[in-house]
Amino acid sequence: MQEARRIRELPPYLFARIEKKIAEARERGVDIISLGIGDPDMPTPAHVIDKLVAEAHNPENHRYPTSEGLLAFRQAVADWYRRLYDVDLDPRREVVTLIGSKEGIAHISLCYVDPGDINLVPDPGYPVYNIGTLLAGGESYFMPLTAANGFLPDLGAIPSDVARRAKLMFINYPNNPTGAVADLKFFQEVVEFARSYDLIVCHDAAYSEITYDGYRAPSFLQAPGAKEVGIEFNSVSKPYNMTGWRLGWACGRADVIEALARIKSNIDSGAFQAVQYAGIAALTGPQESLAEVRRVYQERRDIIVDGFNSLGWHLEKPKATFYVWAPVPRGYTSAGFAEMVLEKAGVIITPGNGYGNYGEGYFRIALTISKERMQEAIERLRRCLGKVEF
Repeated sequence: MQEARRIRELPPYLFARIEKKIAEARERGVDIISLGIGDPDMPTPAHVIDKLVAEAHNPENHRYPTSEGLLAFRQAVADWYRRLYDVDLDPRREVVTLIGSKEGIAHISLCYVDPGDINLVPDPGYPVYNIGTLLAGGESYFMPLTAANGFLPDLGAIPSDVARRAKLMFINYPNNPTGAVADLKFFQEVVEFARSYDLIVCHDAAYSEITYDGYRAPSFLQAPGAKEVGIEFNSVSKPYNMTGWRLGWACGRADVIEALARIKSNIDSGAFQAVQYAGIAALTGPQESLAEVRRVYQERRDIIVDGFNSLGWHLEKPKATFYVWAPVPRGYTSAGFAEMVLEKAGVIITPGNGYGNYGEGYFRIALTISKERMQEAIERLRRCLGKVEF
């Protein structure tokens, strides 16, 4: 039997392909150093694990959870926003619990997109923005993120007829894959754009707490009027090393949150309550582990940037995320360069074209392995490449 068109047209997920390449190389006996997938290698804080263990023993948490999430967890999210950003959220109406922010990002298009509708999607960008659009039957209009514009979308370059048809705009700062950051002035411009064209902004803030050199990333919801036009996604995955726990949230405009909660109520039964209690411990408990996470990633960032610059690159140190976005040397495509360094150096990097057409000519490095393995990767590349030219 033929698969549904939505599945036939769905591209293979980028990181699934990378995991397959890693497995194949390891089967050949290659000692692989993976700078590919952004999955934190540091442990979840002990007090968070202890809370999970305690709550897992509570029979009350063994039953179906509510799809919108525990009010106590949503209150912890609201308190976190007030403490970090001075943003007020009603935990009952303006916060919904997600099984990781990826789940909400994938489902939000089902709330607003009919076949033939348009979403505005960054390119390069996290693949799920486009995938969620396709699964809802919509079309993506790709907003180029270029170095010349600081990897911010040029809102003025979006054709007015496209903007009038658009339902959602996805933005993501601090940005995956480029590591770029945005200020409140840009967010205010997004708010005004959304008002002009009656569209909903979906800001992915997954890397909001992974920042360096004293920089603090703003929340989209800090921009005046932001709660009138959009929502923000975030999670405990990156700041608290909880990617496998699958716990996040969306917050902001109340009717959008309600629509997403309604979709969820018909698709899943919510996040395991013991995990939500652990999430409360992460958001409200000691934050020393987050300071250590930032310190470790900053040290690794410096090793990677300094190391690649010693090989001929001219990279600046990103202010946020645990990624470094780098151009490929002269004579290579993104995929060609990634395949070459895998074959000759046993090093995995993520080809930039996996994030969209405007990612061609770049590759992404993830800072989620030990500094010793990073240093070894640099030396392997030095032996493999020598001095590169651009």
